[in-house]
Amino acid sequence: MRKEYDLSKLNLKKNPYAKKLKKQITIRLDTEIIDYFKTIGEDNDISYQSLINLYLRDCVKTGKKPLTKWVKAS
Repeated sequence: MRKEYDLSKLNLKKNPYAKKLKKQITIRLDTEIIDYFKTIGEDNDISYQSLINLYLRDCVKTGKKPLTKWVKAS
């Protein structure tokens, strides 16, 4: 193995599948939600964005649905 490599001649190309894997969106979350996932993420060496994505993916796989019960305003 060489001691040094010349990477300036390397022809780097972007991953053509990267944009298909994840989609960037804007979402508004309560501060306590973000803090909760940040704390868990720090304890487990994972970013809070990845942690939220993992949790939501699990919800999709298991068919979890949020409990929504709307009360009509009088």
